[in-house]
Amino acid sequence: MSEADLDGRVRTKVFQFLTEQTRLHGEVLPRALLERGTDFEGKRVPLLGPPGIFKPAILSDMPLSITTVPVVEGEPRPYDDGVGADGFLRYRYRGTDPTHRDNQGLRLAMARGVPLVYLFGVTPGRYMPVWPVYIVRDHPAELSFSVAVDAPYMPVMSNLEQNPTSLEARRAYVTVITQRRLHQQGFRERVLRAYQEQCAICRLRHDELLEAAHILPDGHPKGAPIVPNGLALCALHHAAFDGNILGIRPDFVVEVRLDILREKDGPMLQHGLQGFQGLSILKPRSRELWPRADFLAERYEEFRQAS
Repeated sequence: MSEADLDGRVRTKVFQFLTEQTRLHGEVLPRALLERGTDFEGKRVPLLGPPGIFKPAILSDMPLSITTVPVVEGEPRPYDDGVGADGFLRYRYRGTDPTHRDNQGLRLAMARGVPLVYLFGVTPGRYMPVWPVYIVRDHPAELSFSVAVDAPYMPVMSNLEQNPTSLEARRAYVTVITQRRLHQQGFRERVLRAYQEQCAICRLRHDELLEAAHILPDGHPKGAPIVPNGLALCALHHAAFDGNILGIRPDFVVEVRLDILREKDGPMLQHGLQGFQGLSILKPRSRELWPRADFLAERYEEFRQAS
């Protein structure tokens, strides 16, 4: 088997492994599972290791994955990965030497059009894998690469091969959508972690029924995706909060809209909404992560006007 054939088969096996694991466990996977990885013809293929640009021993010259470290609330990421002017993700070089073997490996992957896995750290020990991604540009002066996300299931125009800009346009679109999804998932993970994976109102602990609600919405000047602007809520209470059926005062007390309190519609309404009138919400253990009183005050005023 040639090195090129081996490389392609290993990557295909890894992509199949990720498809199966995300189907079983959801979009975010634990580091231990990624470190263990999968097996290929009796050899272990881990997906990540200590370096951010990672090549397992089974591959000869090109990395398998690139990793962005998890964010710690209130602290910047150690590496300034983000989105470049071209609309693609920017990924920092390993160190400051453009000729470092890891950087050379990514350069080779770019030249050969080889797909990689991007592992986005959402919280310590948990990563969201994205694949396939491609190194599409090298920026030596900025010590970074441009990374495009692609998706085989996206509609492909019939003249794609004859029109390279169609491929770039598709990848730019998928990259933007993926970047948004990464940050939404990161916000959800950080908020749920802060609230010990339970609804701040009813204490429901089923992860699949929990969501991260913004106090001040996306697009608001202060609506940043940070834990003090978030609440872990079950699907019912998230919808009720967004719909101004219930509000949360700056002193963390729940108020239910007056017409809902007066309504008589069976036990679900009584125990799901009316019963929380006047109760205090659950707050994160760290005071620094508590909902900001000024955010709650602004959002509560909207609730009062809707009432």
